[in-house]
Amino acid sequence: MLGTGSAAVTECYNTCFALIADDGRPMLVDAGGGNGILKQLERGGLALTAIHDMFVTHIHTDHILGAVWIVRMVAQSIYGGKYSGTFTVRGHDEAMAALRTICFATLPVKVTCHIDKDIIFQTVADGEHFTAIGCDFTAFDICSTKAKQYGFAMELPLGERLVCLGDEPFNEQCRHYAEGAKWLLSEAFCLYSQRERFKPYEKHHSTALDAGKLAESLRVHNLLLYHTEDKTLATRRATYAAEAATHFTGTIHVPDDLERIEL
Repeated sequence: MLGTGSAAVTECYNTCFALIADDGRPMLVDAGGGNGILKQLERGGLALTAIHDMFVTHIHTDHILGAVWIVRMVAQSIYGGKYSGTFTVRGHDEAMAALRTICFATLPVKVTCHIDKDIIFQTVADGEHFTAIGCDFTAFDICSTKAKQYGFAMELPLGERLVCLGDEPFNEQCRHYAEGAKWLLSEAFCLYSQRERFKPYEKHHSTALDAGKLAESLRVHNLLLYHTEDKTLATRRATYAAEAATHFTGTIHVPDDLERIEL
């Protein structure tokens, strides 16, 4: 987990993570809201030159702006002869169009000249399958009421699934992707008991209690909570897990930034 926080956090990094295959190949999922992603990669021991795949869920600043920095640094590594192969960024049409626009508007020509050559922005459609880091993925529209957003289902080596639901409340149209998954990655903006303080529903987010109810209804095995507020980090792991556990009988993970989790 490169970051676990929601958009406006200052005590941790915005939610983004790397999926690492058994052979060590990493795939980035989002990159937070700025060049802090470079520090998180360094602290997490992930070399930029080893990253050849990335998935961008949506265009909100806390997810896509870090991707601009990744593109910039990959291009500079290519230019300096330190990066070999192709870097592929995947996402829906609006995300890829926005990333392209920001890159061409803000990055120098020596960077942008690698786009569509060594750096590929690949649009994926709702329900489309793709392969990255030796694994099969299915992208799907989470049916956001805000910006268009995609999650994905990843096939794990033993035929089990990891499902990323993005950072908004679950929509029943996505049930067939998530039901019975080994891992469910779900946002939990705050505790339900603190809803008056953090106002998750006004921001179109869920609570740890909501995530626990969802995980139980989907009959998943492991629930991972992310995209949280950052005012209760000292107690977050215990309190979020306890609240989710009032409904969910499986295993609950509330990771800190830079925590590694064995899938």
